[in-house]
Amino acid sequence: MAVISVHQFAQCITCHAWSPDRSMVAFCPNNNEVHIYRLVEDKWEKVHVLQKHDQLISGIDWSARSNKIVTASHDRNSYVWNLEGSEWVPTLVILRLNRAALCVQWSPKENKFAVGSGAKTVCICYYEQENNWWVSKLIRKRHDSSVTSVSWHPDNNLLATTSTDGKCRVFSTFIKGVDAKNDNKKDSKKSTSSDLKFGELIVQLDLSSSWTFGVKWSPSGNTLAYVGHNSMIYFVDDVGPSPLAQNVVFRDLPLRDVLFVSEKRVIGVGFDCNPMVFAADERGVWGFVRYLAERKTVSSGSRYGSQFSEAFGKFYGQSKPGVGNDAVETSKTRGVVHENCINSIIRLGERGILTRRFSTSGLDGRIVVWDLENEQDLLEL
Repeated sequence: MAVISVHQFAQCITCHAWSPDRSMVAFCPNNNEVHIYRLVEDKWEKVHVLQKHDQLISGIDWSARSNKIVTASHDRNSYVWNLEGSEWVPTLVILRLNRAALCVQWSPKENKFAVGSGAKTVCICYYEQENNWWVSKLIRKRHDSSVTSVSWHPDNNLLATTSTDGKCRVFSTFIKGVDAKNDNKKDSKKSTSSDLKFGELIVQLDLSSSWTFGVKWSPSGNTLAYVGHNSMIYFVDDVGPSPLAQNVVFRDLPLRDVLFVSEKRVIGVGFDCNPMVFAADERGVWGFVRYLAERKTVSSGSRYGSQFSEAFGKFYGQSKPGVGNDAVETSKTRGVVHENCINSIIRLGERGILTRRFSTSGLDGRIVVWDLENEQDLLEL
């Protein structure tokens, strides 16, 4: 199995992020605090507790270059935390929101970050040297409901969003004085994105009839992936006026987040408590490959004797472990590592063409580190 380590940090974890050298991990234990643990002699010790928010923290991101932490919360605020000496010092970000902040992510160059909110807006935040504070520009009147996730294109200008209105959108976030014009005419996508106005809608994808989550770009930025609450995952190539879209339907519970581990391979995590692997073949057609963790076997007697109890329990969010109603590989059992919904998946290591290690966190309070080094069938895809 691809699992390296399993750490039970809390009863429930909302979100998590890693320090640049992976020696510390920051997470929200389903409250208004951020707990930071450091690995000391093969043991995790709590070294910091960040207390500034008044309500649940819904997003955390730790910048790889500047070593800054940004947090977003249901209290409609966001803070940027700087390590000064041995203390983390918060700086308030002016978001101008009247609803909860739901997600946050640093841009690749770390000169901006994006905050999605329940106010149907996206805040693009940047630092003003003259006034020594973080300010934001808002993308308004584009979403019809809450923004559930954001993802930066590698060019640092395009931003993809998902929303509970069932749509995925791509915007330009070019800010004069913050982003430099791209003079390299060989890269048409980059030169185009830097010429667009701030907040300009590049494309709107109406592929899902349900809530959408977990949008991510491939390492090259040529492919976009996101998931729907209808147990479907969507892949979009040639993002622009004439995108090429595919969808993959699976019979298990919906996903919440995805991660590109290569150009043609994606890991999806969600309510089924077990990471799912999707891959594209030589024709570019995407499909489900397998579960990353092995599943517990189910006897045929219990399988067919509890179809009603399984469906009834799942309706109330009480799916019974080890009970399924189908003989195929997508039998409905709990994962063997996580015991509740996996809500986030984070890359471990630098941005690149291939990602071998990543971590997941879930409502069971666990952070799990995975490694694909020994998964030969996946590395050969």
